[in-house]
Amino acid sequence: MESRSPAEISRKSKLVNKIIKHHFGKAPKGVEFKPAGLTNFVFEAKTAAGSFIVRIGSSREKLKDYMKEQWAITHANNIGVPVAEIVEVGSGIVNSPYMIQRKVNGNDSLHHPNRREVLRELGIYTKLIHSIPTNSFGQVFDWSHNRLSRNKTWRDYLNDELEVVRRMEVLERANVLTPTHFKKLQTSVERIERWKQQPSLNHGDIRLKNVITNNKGKILAIVDWDNCISSIAPYWDFSIALHDLSVDAKQDFLEGYGVPANEFKSMSYALKTFNTLNYVPYIERIIERKESSLLAWYKVRLNGYLDLT
Repeated sequence: MESRSPAEISRKSKLVNKIIKHHFGKAPKGVEFKPAGLTNFVFEAKTAAGSFIVRIGSSREKLKDYMKEQWAITHANNIGVPVAEIVEVGSGIVNSPYMIQRKVNGNDSLHHPNRREVLRELGIYTKLIHSIPTNSFGQVFDWSHNRLSRNKTWRDYLNDELEVVRRMEVLERANVLTPTHFKKLQTSVERIERWKQQPSLNHGDIRLKNVITNNKGKILAIVDWDNCISSIAPYWDFSIALHDLSVDAKQDFLEGYGVPANEFKSMSYALKTFNTLNYVPYIERIIERKESSLLAWYKVRLNGYLDLT
């Protein structure tokens, strides 16, 4: 995570004071910096109305992400998915995009002793999220009034936003995959390009680090919807949700979602394909930095040598 200088934190803290005073009528009782944001400055502001998380974007473009999150969270909340309430999104008060979100008091579920139960419940809520229909594919969908920047078809998204062809070229030039694995990836991509399913909302980072629970492990909120997209479910969310989990944890999540074992077998090729393609930006940085030993380990990883079952 990129470090923030004391001067940057001080400047942004003053903006938080101005934002809170404008919306709540009084300056906050206290403002605390939270080192939790990659593209945001994150603060907790304590007010008479309770505690709120204030996120300030590092660029003007962040306003679009906040608007997208607001749309997704509102629709998820409407069908019973626990979320952290967004009370305001704006940019005019401090000339920087910001989001005010009510703080959810709970625990980090990443290390919760009952995380297997958490994963089952998370699977249930992920299926609910996927029941929210969307139009277009990718980052720009129903939340935006824009039309020209939308991917109207699945193939448009794969070519223009995910840049599948370019990513495949990177993998081939870097000789990351064995010829057998590269050919298998090509076949899978061609198969995925023929998909005709309608899109729906995907959280985009449905992992335990983005789940807040109570002491018993009951989910209080699914947070960090920055990466939510309109895609074909459940493939996109599954590829990310299952990536870091143990075999038993994967099964817990999938059982919660309600995927039969035989059905999952038929979709696993797509999850492997998306995971491989999602590694390409990291591989490009490794090549740029000429870290040959690290690249060698990525070759071991992406060719399946670490899959020991």
